[in-house]
Amino acid sequence: MRTYGISMVVTASVVFTSLCFGAGQTTPPEDSLLRQTFDLGAPRSGDPQAFEMETRVLTYALDGKRVNTDVLKLQLKCTPAKAGTGEADLYTCTRFAVQFGAGPEVEVPAMAGWSYPFQSTATGIDAKGQVFGIDHAKFEKLVDANGQPLPIDKKYFVYNTFIDFHAFCNVFAEPAEGGKGIQDLKRIGDKVVHAAAFTEAPVNLGAGIKEGSTFKNGEVTLEFKGLSVVDGAACALMTYDSGESSFQMVVTPMPNMEVRSVGSSHYKGDIHIDLATRWVRKVTMDELVVTESTVPGMANKINAVIERTTTIRNVTGKSRD
Repeated sequence: MRTYGISMVVTASVVFTSLCFGAGQTTPPEDSLLRQTFDLGAPRSGDPQAFEMETRVLTYALDGKRVNTDVLKLQLKCTPAKAGTGEADLYTCTRFAVQFGAGPEVEVPAMAGWSYPFQSTATGIDAKGQVFGIDHAKFEKLVDANGQPLPIDKKYFVYNTFIDFHAFCNVFAEPAEGGKGIQDLKRIGDKVVHAAAFTEAPVNLGAGIKEGSTFKNGEVTLEFKGLSVVDGAACALMTYDSGESSFQMVVTPMPNMEVRSVGSSHYKGDIHIDLATRWVRKVTMDELVVTESTVPGMANKINAVIERTTTIRNVTGKSRD
């Protein structure tokens, strides 16, 4: 394994030790180490990585009661491209399971073993209009392990899980082309308006979610908050905030029926980056979504409030049950 940032790990360990006061200690900790500079844009190690991701989607009634919870679980492996080849990192989904409402957890067989190159472009959109080059067709006819087709909104949840993963673990955690990214955060307390701020991406997905559906970020900020320890690894702690984000979606739940939705989103969370390898160790995300939908033939619009929580953990080298 390459040894990027090993000296920083030793430094961080000293920091953590110095911040743990013993009883009766009167000497203040040495803070010069906290004022040092970090190169968070350094290359990642070339070792394969494994991740587990869980997203919970909570739907609220307008009186504040929780009426439904969906859970999506992803296991994803990354095989990094060899340095200097210009090739893309290869990601492989080893398992995807869903639990909708009170139903049992069930796997989505089409996802298991699916591999794709992660295409990082300046805009994040490939020539086909697909975010990160992730193939829309893969999600159009998804069925669960019992052969039951997934509804349009649930298929979108599955697709969006991959988009979220790469947004947090690549867009925010890797250097941004042209600046305004993690490479600009040198010291604890540094903050930047990220290059992803105010960008608008297509969210159409096959025939069910039509073209013209988009998500627009607000003023996305990224801040170097401090140092942390995750699974024994010294990490840089980043926090991100999407600002006032918005979206519009055109959905066709059945032939000759078009539902138009508009809404707002506010997502934020933490990213812990391993100082030795530069790979993400842990990500958390909390999102509040408010939607208003117009349905043909209905005089009143339908309002919905959704809360999403996500956790991503790097499980490289750990055995799974």
